[in-house]
This record gives sequence, C-alpha cells and structure tokens, in this order.
Amino acid sequence: MTAAGRDWLAAGALFLALLVVYNANGREIGSSDSQPTKFAAREFLLRGTLSLNHVIGATPEYADRWGFILTADGTYRSVYSPVPAILAAVLTWPFWKAGIIDIRAPLAPALMAKMTASILVAFAVTLAFVTARRRISRLRAILVALGLGLGTGFWSVASQTLWQTETAVFGLALAVLAFCASRETIQSPAAVAIGAGLGLMGTARPQLAPVVLVLLAGTWTRAKPQHAATATAIIVAFVCALCAANLRWFGHPLGAQALLQGLNARLHATDTMFQLRLEGFFGLLFSPSRGLFIFSPVVLLSVAGVRRSFAAGWRSPLPWCVLAIVAQYALYGSYAVWWGGHTFGPRYLLDILPLAVPLATAALEPPAIGRWSKALLTTALAWSVAVAATGAFCYPYDQWNTDPESVDLHHGRLWSVSDNQITRCWKRGLSPQNFGLIDRAAVRRGAP
Repeated sequence: MTAAGRDWLAAGALFLALLVVYNANGREIGSSDSQPTKFAAREFLLRGTLSLNHVIGATPEYADRWGFILTADGTYRSVYSPVPAILAAVLTWPFWKAGIIDIRAPLAPALMAKMTASILVAFAVTLAFVTARRRISRLRAILVALGLGLGTGFWSVASQTLWQTETAVFGLALAVLAFCASRETIQSPAAVAIGAGLGLMGTARPQLAPVVLVLLAGTWTRAKPQHAATATAIIVAFVCALCAANLRWFGHPLGAQALLQGLNARLHATDTMFQLRLEGFFGLLFSPSRGLFIFSPVVLLSVAGVRRSFAAGWRSPLPWCVLAIVAQYALYGSYAVWWGGHTFGPRYLLDILPLAVPLATAALEPPAIGRWSKALLTTALAWSVAVAATGAFCYPYDQWNTDPESVDLHHGRLWSVSDNQITRCWKRGLSPQNFGLIDRAAVRRGAP
C-alpha cells in the first residue's frame, strides 16, 4: 500500500473510532439552548418547515422557554441559526428513508441531535488530521488529531448535541484544510473550499465573524484576485441567504441577536453585552471551571508553535491562523457572559480550535523532541482526555452549574478552586442519563 493509501486508511479509522467514542455514553447531552434546533431539524424533515408551531402545540410550555420565539411572520421559531437544523435533517434523511429511524419516535429529536453532532465533529477532527499530516509524520498527525478530538470539549460538549459549535468547527476545519493546503499560494479548488467552509461556519455561528474576516483577508493576500473573489462570493451568498431568512422571520437581518441584551440582564446578571475587563480574558483560559488550559492543557502545544508561525511571513498560512485566534479571543474575552452559561468547561473557545491545529503541527515539525518535552506532552494529553471523558460520562449529574447557586447569577463561583466543576463531577460519579438513547423510543413509535 502506498503512503497516501495508508493515510486514507488512518483517516477512515480515526473517523470511525471517534464516532464510537463520542457515542459511547449512549445519550444526548442537551440543554435549553439546544432544544429548538433539534426540534426544528425534525420539523424540517417531517413537514418541510423550520417553524416550531407543531412543537409548541404539542408542548405549550416550550413557548415560555428561551430559544423559542414568536417571530414577525407569526410563527414560533428557534432564535438560533437554522443552518445546524438543516444539516441535521440532511444527515438523518437517509436513515429515515431506509427505515432505520422513525423521526416521529419520542426520542428521535435527541437521537438526531447526537448523531449529527458526533458525525460533524468526527469529520472536523479527521480534516484536522489531514491538515497536520501535510507537515508532520502520520503518527504525530494522529496524536494531534486525538488531542483535538478526545482532549478537548469536542468530546464532552461539541459532539453531544446541536450547539451550533458542531457545524462551526466542521466548516472551520474544512476552511483551515484548504487555507493551509499550500505554504504560499492558494489555488482555485482551495478557494472554493475556503469560501464554503467559512460560509457554513459564519452562518451557523455569526459570532465567528472575526475569524471569517481574518481568513478572508489572508486569502486575498495569498491567492490570485480571481480566486480570492471566488471565496468571497461564496461567503457573501451564505450570508445573504441567512440575512434574507432573518429579515423575513424576525424583521431584522441579524435575527434574534438584538434580544440577547435583555436576556443577559435577566438570566446572567449582567448589564451590558460587552465589557473590557481582565476577568473575561483570564477566565477563558484559567478559570477553574471554564478555563481552556485547565480542562485541556494539551492545547498549549499550539502556543509553542506560535513563534515558528511567523518565520515564513504573511505568505504563509500560519500567521493568519494566529491572527484569527487572537481576533476571536478578543471578542469572546470582552463578552459579558464569557463563561458560556450552563455547560461543562470551556465552550466558546471550542469554536476556534481547528485554527490551533496548524500551530500545533508547527511545534512538532522538528524531527527530534526532547525527553522532557515528550513527558510534558504525554501528561497534558492524558489529563485532557481524562477531563473530557469526565464531562462525557458525568455531566450534568454534578449539578455544579446550579448547586449551591446558579453560576449565571453568582459569577464568583467561576473562580472557586475548592469546588470546581471537574472534581465535583468526580465526586458525584457517572450520570444516570448514560445510555438513555439505547431505547426503542429513540427509533420507533409505540409499543413493539
């Protein structure tokens, strides 16, 4: 078998292994934020609409929950982007038509959400492996992919339900793969993939606009004008489609984003949407219950690659990846609700982790790695995987987000070392919700 054949085999095996691991807990880890999207996915398949009127009719109390809103066109809809719901419907359709899943089953929306999220995140990690393999050995590329896929919230959060993160990281991973395809000039096929990836990411999660703008600027710098124009046109098409839908449904091109200010004041005890305070910037990385470097120290490998990233100048993709990370970090760090509400560990910074893959790859390019460096990397990877597994199998049984007080209202709990979310999960043990989807009600209606 050729080297390319072995790489394809490794990529396929990695994808399948990740699917098994992501679904090993046998449940969806949903939240009030993810409910509207999974119901919208089923409605799109069942009735060809993203309206949630039938859902509200069957369960009227949903009308009072955040995420469900009566829009300008007189129908109930999700406040979030419709893109993840449409993708979930597309991925579920073959299983429905083959008779494997009855989407009218009681637990079908949860199964659709979990299946879609795990597939998209597994694809994103596989694309990250291909990105890394272009610069480093197969074994090292696999380790980078495993660090991303099993050592971060990709396992415990993104792959567990339709947060929008699953769609965003898939789109970004595709864009990064294409953006880094060449060390210098971007060719036409890569420009199309960049446009498609960034368009998908940006419309699934509009908060990632800084990443879109930076990588698009990098594309104009590194590609011929006609190729950069192609990527730009594709992104504009995605954005125009979303804005048109938002304008029709919500009466505003930005959709329900204008509602977030009032939501923050009511649910998160903040008086503004953005604030320039050290707390957010420091907390995203080092909060005992939300810090990326606390939950996933394996990500520090990418930090080690930053210095090498600027050696080749701005014709290289690496400085643009660094700039995109910094731009998005600046936005999320100034966001008043930087901790991401009720979740396990860091959530917002998961969006940009595909950008860290080329930087981690740069750190691993030297042929020889010192003994102490290997020991530190091994320890960081082991801790990161253990913590991610904790979230996948224990959260939210720990009840840390709400006990003894809601973290959304009592922000000081984000800095508690003695009662942090990781150790709380270990103390409370495995969630009784595990394997809840291994049930006939997930794929069929009524009694057998």
